[in-house]
Amino acid sequence: MTSIESDSEVAARLEIEDTQRSEGWRLLREALMAQRRNLLLGALVGTLWASFKVAVPQMTKYAINDGIEKDGPLLRWALIIAALGVLTGVLSGMRRYIAFRESRWAETLFRERLFSHVLKLHVGYHDKAQTGQLMSRASSDLMQIQAFIVMIPITLSNVVQIFAVTAILFITDPILAVVALIPLPFVNLSARRFSHRIHPASVAVQAEQAQLANVVEESVSGVRVVKGFGAEQVQFDKLEKEADDILRESMKAARIRSSFIPAIDVLPALGLVGVLGVGGHRVLNGELTIGDLVAFNVYLTLLIWPLRNIGMIVALGQRAAAALVRINEVMSTKSEIVDPIEPKHLVAAGDQLVGAVKFDKVVFGYAAEYPVLRNFSIDIKAGESIAVVGATGSGKSTIARLLLRFYDTQSGHVFLDGIDVRKLNLRDLREQIGVVFEDTVLFNDTVRSNIAFAKPSADFITIERAAQLSGAHEFIQRLPLGYETVIGERGFSLSGGQRQRIAIARAIVADPRVLVLDDATSAVDPSKEGEIRDAMKTVMSGRTTIVIAHRPGTIALADRVILLDGGTVAAVGSHDELVATSARYREVLANMTATSDIESVAN
Repeated sequence: MTSIESDSEVAARLEIEDTQRSEGWRLLREALMAQRRNLLLGALVGTLWASFKVAVPQMTKYAINDGIEKDGPLLRWALIIAALGVLTGVLSGMRRYIAFRESRWAETLFRERLFSHVLKLHVGYHDKAQTGQLMSRASSDLMQIQAFIVMIPITLSNVVQIFAVTAILFITDPILAVVALIPLPFVNLSARRFSHRIHPASVAVQAEQAQLANVVEESVSGVRVVKGFGAEQVQFDKLEKEADDILRESMKAARIRSSFIPAIDVLPALGLVGVLGVGGHRVLNGELTIGDLVAFNVYLTLLIWPLRNIGMIVALGQRAAAALVRINEVMSTKSEIVDPIEPKHLVAAGDQLVGAVKFDKVVFGYAAEYPVLRNFSIDIKAGESIAVVGATGSGKSTIARLLLRFYDTQSGHVFLDGIDVRKLNLRDLREQIGVVFEDTVLFNDTVRSNIAFAKPSADFITIERAAQLSGAHEFIQRLPLGYETVIGERGFSLSGGQRQRIAIARAIVADPRVLVLDDATSAVDPSKEGEIRDAMKTVMSGRTTIVIAHRPGTIALADRVILLDGGTVAAVGSHDELVATSARYREVLANMTATSDIESVAN
């Protein structure tokens, strides 16, 4: 059933569209004010260009009246016109260079600001944000802004040309000027109506482009899942739908342009017809020279492109304003996790053992009404290793995320070396915590660069030692270029176990106070698990370590084991003690072991 909007709904929608349009133009003005000096330089060059451009018809008039009708020095006028043409060409090149330089500078600045802001936003935002939408804002939306800014110096010079031509026409012959310029008010009216109608169409097109980008991003990043389920047609159908939506919205915008742009083109031509009719009679009556009539017609042709340009700049401006609204949706989002106003600082390590971690009566849920951790408390001494064991969804990984301040607790506190993590700078905090996540992410770079990700300045000896400790050195040496081998996007050219060993090496190079192994050996081949466990003993020695693990051999590395059940600590002790005394621990361990065996076979 097709819904029909009520008057109040239409009014509300129009008010929202007006607000969005106003906000877009405001942001655009702010962006342009930051570049006003160079844009004014471009406008100055454009003004000189317009001056020489406007002078050519005058010289043409003198050449006809003096050089042809009076048999004067025609060659002199021809050389003057040629010189003006050369100057016009040089200034046109300068005008366009400045325009493109400023537009590309603005695009780069916006892209850097947007990228920096996106990286600073809290993890909770990225949990909900669509990657394709963010990519669309950082690419196609920014291109719309660039396309508009590049037209500004050009349009300003065209405006100067319009005023100069209009003044000359009235000085030459006021009556003929009125005839020629009668259509101009209608051009302005058409441009205003065009502006109001094209904005919502531009917003709709850009929104659909973002949806298409999201489908493409999901399909490419999840290509193994798509192929694994033979779901290529499913994703193609999604893309086809979004492509059809873009086509539909683009055609709406095209129909709006096709109804207004011709009017902006035709109206000045009507003035030209009037000039030929009225001006021709005035020449025959001896009231106007042929040179004046020719110059008049040339001036009118000089008005057609600038007036046509008005429609173009309005359309580009509306697209840029729509793009800025979408970009501002991201830029105006405030991170919920921020640095404290007056941060505290962790003490230097020196000879002092550091890395004490404490969770004190922590309550947290990704949705406030569904807490994952309930009154969770744990005290980990500096240099102690703790294994956290629990059923799926019990909140094991949440502990690491709270320690890193990916999220803040709803109540309770998390301490690192006696300081509440909310009172530390985020960078300082996260530099002191090395994490190996269950979902290993590597970058399209060399093995060496991936291992040294946290410390790009690390020397090769440090990198190689980290690889040896994590059990990665042997297989790295077998790669085509060893440590200089580029491993491809997300490291999918490696096996799951190889990726995790590089991730462990990456955490070792960071040399953190606290090492968090979030199920870090889940994808490691059982035949290699013992080798990695032996290496991890060395890494964990004297370093505070939180091990979130499924396999009994890995759990047994820890000094203590904590059973997490229902968001609280259900039991504490060594692995052997809990096996002997806790039925719930034996049950959870049995379930995890079965799952781990299945995953090992799959890998």
